[in-house]
Amino acid sequence: MENILLYTDGSSRGNPGPGGYGAILIWGGHRKELSKGFRLTTNNRMELLAVIAGLEAIKKNELPVTVYSDSQYVVNSVEKGWLKTWIKTDFKGGKKNSDLWKHYHELAKKFNIKFVWVKGHANNPYNHRCDELATSAADGKEKLIDKGYEESV
Repeated sequence: MENILLYTDGSSRGNPGPGGYGAILIWGGHRKELSKGFRLTTNNRMELLAVIAGLEAIKKNELPVTVYSDSQYVVNSVEKGWLKTWIKTDFKGGKKNSDLWKHYHELAKKFNIKFVWVKGHANNPYNHRCDELATSAADGKEKLIDKGYEESV
């Protein structure tokens, strides 16, 4: 069974500031690029939202998914089990981005997901393209409202 590959990146111009995400889905001979910009957000939120948007775009949840991210925050939260603890303790201690993590947690139940950390701004063309998508979205004219962030500040 062939894996679906999901490359992701997030960007924030200032932290917080205008931000965006970029994601590329690859399966077989198919490739799909996704991106959106937000008027006020953080880099970590955009990194996580890129993963969520990519997963939401997948129609075949019976196929395994490999997520490539340059965000140690995202990769370690899942792969090292931090998220399980946060869910169990209902994000006690003021853990940030609980709205997105809860959304990811529910979404991830439909998939068999493996995360792989990639070095950002290195020689990975897909990571580089995701960075271009994310920064273009952050710099673009049309920006959405990151309600989860703006309501929390």
